[in-house]
Amino acid sequence: MIEIVKHVFEAEANAIKNIPITGNYENAANLIHHHVHTLGGKLVTSGMGKAGQIALNMATTFSSTGTPAVFLHPSEAQHGDLGVVQTNDILLVISNSGKTREIIELIELARYLYSHLKFIVISSNPDSPLAAQATVFLHTGNPTEVCTLGLTPTTSTTVMTTMGDALVVMLMTKIGFTKKEYAKRHHGGYLGEKSRQEDV
Repeated sequence: MIEIVKHVFEAEANAIKNIPITGNYENAANLIHHHVHTLGGKLVTSGMGKAGQIALNMATTFSSTGTPAVFLHPSEAQHGDLGVVQTNDILLVISNSGKTREIIELIELARYLYSHLKFIVISSNPDSPLAAQATVFLHTGNPTEVCTLGLTPTTSTTVMTTMGDALVVMLMTKIGFTKKEYAKRHHGGYLGEKSRQEDV
């Protein structure tokens, strides 16, 4: 069993190292910064299933670090939640296959609401329908899932999380986000207490 643990750690670490690093990261960060910090919109993230959980994590991390963001469930969007999207918002959607029906429909519905909306797409498939709709496309590197069946989102979700972290850190750098500002947004728990103590 220890060998399995080693294999999982090595496979996922290598997948992170093999994420393609392109100028699209800077393009995505600039797009988020423009829509949120210049135009006064927000970042709207979305994904289905486990990719949706990663998108939710991204939204909460962005929000706590000075870039307002919300998670929009693609299915709930079809039952009224699409109303959270506003004209100056920027959307970031995640789909490993790039073919997730609910995300494709979300893009269609959001553009019906505001035809000028721009989308950042994170996917393993640069030739997918979602990639074709992207304003900025970020490629995961299409890692093989470490799951014994090669099916369960494992390595792919690790890579997606890391890509989101990179975008968060880029935005924190662009806006000069400080511990004082962090403390204003994170009042509870150990991190809130630590941020207040260190920013005196």
